[in-house]
Amino acid sequence: MFKTFINAILAGIAIGIAGTVNLSVGGGLAGATLFGFGLFIILCFQFKLYTGAIGYLVNQTKASFFPYVVTLITIWLGNFAGTFLVGWLIRQTRLEKIPAAAAALCAVKTGDTLTSIFILSIFCGLLMYIAVESYRQKLPDLFRAMIVFLCVIIFILSGFEHCIANMYYFCAAGAIDKTTLLYILVMTAGNSVGGMFLPTMDKIRKE
Repeated sequence: MFKTFINAILAGIAIGIAGTVNLSVGGGLAGATLFGFGLFIILCFQFKLYTGAIGYLVNQTKASFFPYVVTLITIWLGNFAGTFLVGWLIRQTRLEKIPAAAAALCAVKTGDTLTSIFILSIFCGLLMYIAVESYRQKLPDLFRAMIVFLCVIIFILSGFEHCIANMYYFCAAGAIDKTTLLYILVMTAGNSVGGMFLPTMDKIRKE
């Protein structure tokens, strides 16, 4: 479990770096494309990302279900620790525009309703499962990389919500409080529903 936590922290750091470059270029297509670096590195190095792992809860047996839930919680906490570290460190640098840009982005998110956030998070979770599962398939390396980046580009340009990315944005903005934690939990719930949707449907189809 300790190795899982370390790999989760590293995944959080990767997402933090990806979030930083996204904010640096002002978002848009360039930011969305560059953000794909984070997920691609996580998959290449087999780091642990909550949104990449939640979908596989559906396939657990009765014996492995609870241990896997504990693993998921460990990953979530590690991801939070990694994003918090990057966000805190960035605020200690000359990159003053990053916290300012993060604060503006966070204001949009917390200004939204929880229902809207939950729905947008479902679609992001769905795309993250597609990205991770596609990377695991026996496809040409170029196709696997393209699918990963396309899923990230689509979720960012669509305005879908990714709980781990938002952990970083809230941390970079220095805006971790009861309200933002509530939003992160709702995003986590939405990502979880979206991440488990396709494997659940696949399981039903095969029964």
